[in-house]
Amino acid sequence: MKKTIALLTGGTTGEWVVSVKSAATIAQNIDSDLYDVYKIMLNDKGWFYEPADSVKIAVDKNDFSITLEGRKIKFEGVFIAIHGAPGEDGKLQGYFDMLNIPYTTCDALTSSITMNKGYTKAIVDGIPNLNVARSVQIFKGGDYSVSQIKAELKLPYFVKPNSGGSSIGMTKVKHADDLDEAIEKAFKEDNQVLIEEFVSGREFSIGVFKANGEITVLPTTEVIPSNEFFDFEAKYTPGATKEITPGDMNDEEYARVHQIIKDIYVKLNCRGVVRVDYFLEEGTGKFYFIEINTIPGQTATSFIPQQVAAMGISLKQFYTSLMKETLG
Repeated sequence: MKKTIALLTGGTTGEWVVSVKSAATIAQNIDSDLYDVYKIMLNDKGWFYEPADSVKIAVDKNDFSITLEGRKIKFEGVFIAIHGAPGEDGKLQGYFDMLNIPYTTCDALTSSITMNKGYTKAIVDGIPNLNVARSVQIFKGGDYSVSQIKAELKLPYFVKPNSGGSSIGMTKVKHADDLDEAIEKAFKEDNQVLIEEFVSGREFSIGVFKANGEITVLPTTEVIPSNEFFDFEAKYTPGATKEITPGDMNDEEYARVHQIIKDIYVKLNCRGVVRVDYFLEEGTGKFYFIEINTIPGQTATSFIPQQVAAMGISLKQFYTSLMKETLG
């Protein structure tokens, strides 16, 4: 008996473009023998299903259902493919919890906490062999001193919206005089901003998921951007970044990184597939946590599909195992 699943895409932030591309990849690779999939678009104008040959059909938010040709369709599970708000910040998870509809991502609490980069760093700090860069978290309209930040942190800095994604609003500051402008840019995206010391090292991004009750770490991707850092352009322009999957780690680094990644997954109470970005510091090889994405991109150029391929399994197998684990 097939399960009726909603594939939820769109969103209310600049990341909706990436979300639509992610959903296209997912839709192409869901096992149609197991699941009937309805793609639901969520944006500022509403929530709706848009059949190829028909007008938009609004979603009834009272029970998250649609009525198609006089037939009410209720969903047995939701594949959430919305990056940023409201898919990655816990809002949708809380809504589906109240309706008792299972979904593919982390729960509401983990989703909301991990959207806040500063809070996440505070929670993972203390995991054996994990390091976090020194940072200052500031609030719009709050009492902060730019001169004090300059005194506390060593240049260069990364200035980023605390809850943003896809590196939107992020700046690498090499000269202290440029800090005010970078903060202003980040505040356009978020009410909280994180300013952290730059860690010089090799950058990696690694997926991890739970299926059949077991946590599995995917092959890592080493990221070598042609830009100054891994910004929005580098992330979503084919060829703008050299991405090596699997990334080159020696046996000791491999074992240490895999243990840290599993510890992060457990400590943050993750579900489904998440992606952790990290540095291996130049000269020391120390692991520095950058951030976690609880709804990582699934576009043609995204890391997770690359890593799944490097693991030797198809995306169809991967999504099936994820959905069986999270949707039952």
